Amino acid sequence: MSAKDKQLKLGLFIQSTGHHAAAWRHPESATGQSHNVKYYQQLAKDAERGKFDLIFLADDLAVPLPFKSALTDRYGKLEPLTLLSNLAAVTEHIGLAATMSTTFNEPFHAARKFASLDHISNGRAAWNVVTSALNDEAFNFGQEKILDHELRYDRADEFVQVVKGLWDSWDEDAVGANKETGQYFDADKVHVLNHKGPFFSVRGPLNVARPVQGRPVLIQAGSSETGQQFASKNADIVFTVQNDLEKAKHYYSQVKQKAESQGRSADDIKIMPGLFPIIADTIEEAEANYQQLQDLVNRHIGTALLGGVFDNIDLSGYADDELFPELQDAQGTRSRFQLVMETARREGLTVREVYLRFASARGHLTVIGTAEQIADLMELWLREEAADGFNIMPPYMPGGLNDFVDKVIPILQQRGLFRTEYKGHTLRDHLGLSRPASRYEKVANGAEG
Repeated sequence: MSAKDKQLKLGLFIQSTGHHAAAWRHPESATGQSHNVKYYQQLAKDAERGKFDLIFLADDLAVPLPFKSALTDRYGKLEPLTLLSNLAAVTEHIGLAATMSTTFNEPFHAARKFASLDHISNGRAAWNVVTSALNDEAFNFGQEKILDHELRYDRADEFVQVVKGLWDSWDEDAVGANKETGQYFDADKVHVLNHKGPFFSVRGPLNVARPVQGRPVLIQAGSSETGQQFASKNADIVFTVQNDLEKAKHYYSQVKQKAESQGRSADDIKIMPGLFPIIADTIEEAEANYQQLQDLVNRHIGTALLGGVFDNIDLSGYADDELFPELQDAQGTRSRFQLVMETARREGLTVREVYLRFASARGHLTVIGTAEQIADLMELWLREEAADGFNIMPPYMPGGLNDFVDKVIPILQQRGLFRTEYKGHTLRDHLGLSRPASRYEKVANGAEG
């Protein structure tokens, strides 16, 4: 597909009060709704009204102590797969993506739960594959510390291969339920995985039929070299932190090339950076709205946010107006740590400047302006092959979402950059991704699946 014919892919990244660290303090944010399922139902319906490809729920498996970052709704929220099963019942088209860690789950659990969500939603499930990065999570699972970065990805790769194998357990026509013969299913069309590897031993088969999509959409969010290799092999969508056009183009090219080296098409993997939009009728009003949010960030919120993302950062000994310290590699998200440190060094930022910068979008692309200006930037990144779409991160909710749906999406539609109606039924249909064949389909022809 030529660049001029491409359309944007859009995900809505849901945080109940919004993505700004101080969103919960904003006068128009829905503070206190993080456990209200009807609130999430309305967000999902609003996103579907805007024809988004998918909604996305992040997840964490700990509240960092001593409550370093429990200052937002991030650590007080519902388990995502449970919530998405509810949202499937009140939506018809929009994809439903949830995070599940490969570090503190088992492949059979993941395969069964996401296959179930795919059936419940009639083919709209997606799994955001993550490797847990914080020691606080390890402490909740009987471990003294988190696994080493490379080891986490080795485990994750085997985990995903096992899950894919389990999803292929049942042929499409395995169940005949023949009342006359009494044969419910054809045993020759049910496949036992018998996987034995360095991390997992899983017999199978899965006790859920093959997913509606063949395989739920796989999402990956790592930007490190290891993360890119993992994504190029496994991911259908990559969520990434990119805030510079030229660097984003380089990243886009790298990941696509890596995917092709794995025998995949470049179109088989969609690159979707996070986008944090501040939308208003004039640039002056947009800048004022942004400053209003920034003014709600005090030192307590700012340093707690950094401390919660980077496991071993302690900024208590540094004043706000001091240059951000030269820190050693932190526990946590390696690519995000490197981004923060490189930005601080390059621009000579103080402690306060760093946490203010990080508070707004956590390193993601921030766009402040009119709906037309935001659409311009999105079109530029699509045409320049810096992105296939964006994971939209409204600064506060629900107003930030509705502003995007009501003001930005109509402009994208007028330019032919985004759908006006859903076509097809599954999330793979929305994304233009083919339905994967079962590994066993070729066996009958004498070839390996």
